[in-house]
Amino acid sequence: MSRRELREQIFKFIFRVEFNDRDEMPEQERFFFEDDELAADEKDAAYISKKGNRIIEKLDEIDAMINKQAKGWTTQRMGKVDLTILRLAVYEISFDEDVPAGVAINEAVELAKRFGQEESSGFVNGVLAKFV
Repeated sequence: MSRRELREQIFKFIFRVEFNDRDEMPEQERFFFEDDELAADEKDAAYISKKGNRIIEKLDEIDAMINKQAKGWTTQRMGKVDLTILRLAVYEISFDEDVPAGVAINEAVELAKRFGQEESSGFVNGVLAKFV
């Protein structure tokens, strides 16, 4: 898989945390990788799992960072798709040294265009611009 495809799969995996308790995530991860549409080889699956679980472990810290930067918005008020995209991008900007901030922002905007609402890409870009 390309980096973009991996990022999209990580987004889909961590999106599940919006609908399940964190202690249910190991089971949700199993369901995620059992999906017939997911064409991840062993290496890609390991990457998705590792990065997705790191993000989930840091959700409270990431959410606090988002709440600090998103003036007039809180993570509780944000749409679930936008919030998940922001969580992934903030993790990449703040904790993943392999991803340049500009790439993280660009990829987040692309995810917002694909999965979010009409105004999602602008919202995501605006919030993430405050992180760099």
